[in-house]
Amino acid sequence: MKKIILGLILALVPTSASAATIPPHFVLTGSGFGHGVGMSQIGAEGQALEGQTPQYILNYWFPGTEILSVPDTQLIRVNIGHQVSSATISLANSQSRGNIDLSSNPDGSLNNGGLGTAASIYRFSIVGKKIAASLSNKGLATLPFAGQSLWNMYWTGTTAFPSPAGGLTGPKPEPFTVVKVTSATGSIQLKYGQVQLKMVGSKIEITATMTLEQYLLGISEMPSSWPEAALQAQAIASRTYALAHLSNRSACDCNVYNTKYDQAYIGYAKESEARVGSQWVAAVTATELDPSNAQAIYYLGKPINVYFFSSDGGQTQQSLDVWGTSFPYLTNVPDPWSLDIFLNPQYAHWQRVLIQKDVAAAFNLPDVVSLAITGRTVSNSATQITATSSNGANEQLAVGDFKTKLKLPSSWFEIAPNL
Repeated sequence: MKKIILGLILALVPTSASAATIPPHFVLTGSGFGHGVGMSQIGAEGQALEGQTPQYILNYWFPGTEILSVPDTQLIRVNIGHQVSSATISLANSQSRGNIDLSSNPDGSLNNGGLGTAASIYRFSIVGKKIAASLSNKGLATLPFAGQSLWNMYWTGTTAFPSPAGGLTGPKPEPFTVVKVTSATGSIQLKYGQVQLKMVGSKIEITATMTLEQYLLGISEMPSSWPEAALQAQAIASRTYALAHLSNRSACDCNVYNTKYDQAYIGYAKESEARVGSQWVAAVTATELDPSNAQAIYYLGKPINVYFFSSDGGQTQQSLDVWGTSFPYLTNVPDPWSLDIFLNPQYAHWQRVLIQKDVAAAFNLPDVVSLAITGRTVSNSATQITATSSNGANEQLAVGDFKTKLKLPSSWFEIAPNL
């Protein structure tokens, strides 16, 4: 009888005790979206709704700085196609009229007589170490152009830098022209400036050159429907970012990229947005003091390293805690607006369920039996995550890598205990 009871007990014991402790998932609860350094955009919206001015908003998020009137006639080169092999440029749609043309000549003289129909397309591709170009018009033979290491594209209705020799003329009365540039990185519509395609290494870099104010009109970092003061604060912050990033980057043949890694730039789509595009244009215009000067954020005589993000866990981050570099104006500032469910319904409180295999892969472990936050900032955001495997191995990830690998909105989170 004793042997039977003992056998039943042994039968109930799992063959691998550690296997039973491997949870199928981990649950994280948190707040905020973004890196948390600089201006909280949800916070700026909340302050604007409370009646604060753009100057107050910016001084709050960047303490110790000042809003100055500075020259803003500089040109900026925006990368709109990075390391691509081909591209097309055409008029954006049937309502966009005028001419577009290309030049490979040092004096800016044109290679072609221009085109004015939505069916006409310039095509570019790499042939050898050059960029070959061709012009296609419906019903006509394709017109090829000899490969060049650089092409400039011009269009009517906007300023070009430098202007093509003899200028570019369009139908009278001449409406503005919008062009569409399409490559492997996507499509973008442009109303201002000129486009350049250039061989950099073995690929093509596509850049758009325009004035700072023209660039700001295409910045898409805040919904255009938001309160006027918040939009103006964003315009000043975005202008400041541009002023601080006018040095040329050889890797992209540009000053800034059009992605979130600099500022999200979507071109004409921002100002032409239905019903609210004009509100963003008005906000940008309101921060211009005259045709040559506009407002920007300065510290000790220089434009600041300006950063902004969606929302946080109730307090912003010091730049030192996130990137290892300290700036006195990028410090901890209370942000109760980010935790307001009405202002921030999606990220005031969020929850993510992390699947076991994804967590194990992130830490390069066979499995993970426990997760722990083993480092925090003064704002209570995580800085380091430690995972323990069933074989006793421990691995650590900086929170930036942890967020990226597991697609988390922010570093303000808690790990729920496994039940």
